[in-house]
Amino acid sequence: MKAPNFRTLDLNLLRVFDEVMAERNLTRAARNLAMTQPAVSNALNRLRAALGDKLVVRSGYGVEPTPRALTLWPAIADALRQMESSLSPGDFVASEANTTFVLAMADATAAELMPGLVEILERDAPGVTMRVLPLTTRDPRPLLDEGHVDLAVGFFPAVLADLTAQAQAGGLAPFDHQRLFKGEYVCVMRAGHPLAHSPLTIKRYCDAHHLLVSFSGRPFGFVDEALAALGRQRRIVLTVNQFFTAGRVVATSDLLTVLPRHFVNIMGMAHEFVLRELPLDVPPALVDSLWHRRQGQRSDHAWLRLAVAAASQKAFAVAHQLEAPARSAQ
Repeated sequence: MKAPNFRTLDLNLLRVFDEVMAERNLTRAARNLAMTQPAVSNALNRLRAALGDKLVVRSGYGVEPTPRALTLWPAIADALRQMESSLSPGDFVASEANTTFVLAMADATAAELMPGLVEILERDAPGVTMRVLPLTTRDPRPLLDEGHVDLAVGFFPAVLADLTAQAQAGGLAPFDHQRLFKGEYVCVMRAGHPLAHSPLTIKRYCDAHHLLVSFSGRPFGFVDEALAALGRQRRIVLTVNQFFTAGRVVATSDLLTVLPRHFVNIMGMAHEFVLRELPLDVPPALVDSLWHRRQGQRSDHAWLRLAVAAASQKAFAVAHQLEAPARSAQ
């Protein structure tokens, strides 16, 4: 293994290496670095010669790192982030900023978090504005990767599993996340539903008609996966992509739906529902913020993440206070 001569090594090559590792694509890395793709390729070739390793090899529409590249990247990335932070011309000052942030989240998540975020904006950052886009996928990484949104907030189990697998394989994933809160899913029905005053067995649950909330429109969700593992299935009559739409439909029909418990209270119609524990095991309702790692060291983005976390903590605390009477009444 060739040892590089650090006295003659061009440190700009490490910036190129970091971006290529994050993107796994030379074209996107070149765009992020404001370079041409041939210039990025040339920089990689120079670094390969200095380190005596291929570093990345072509794979499909992108590139895949070599084992040595995966070993080197965490230390190089951390060093570059520390240098960037130290040499930054100034920290984000919320009270003086006029930045616009773009967030992606579901309707119920926005209804829960935005009141607290608006309070933070009016108190601490009167010149900052936020745009909220509807979240229509369980994998918002393309939106973050292409710069359409600064932060995505929601339930991303497959994404987090993939990021964990990358970390366990020794790589540094191009995305990062923060757990905002954890809840539970419950079966929701109208107050006068035939099943409202009887035990909800798995047979009765499967025999009923259901409404599925699916951001992608796919008529098969995590509850159906859990049922399939038990050799069972349910009849989905309607699929919608908004929690509030689901609540309105369930309140005036005999359809059952599954919602996070803490979301039910923010609909303003909790008195119209009966909540029942699901008769099968399903994953908890985990809400995370997700962002691209290249934004992670920006002081304005760090402020945004802190603001979202603070609004989440407040909203979840209020939701738990509202849930207590509902639980005792069940």
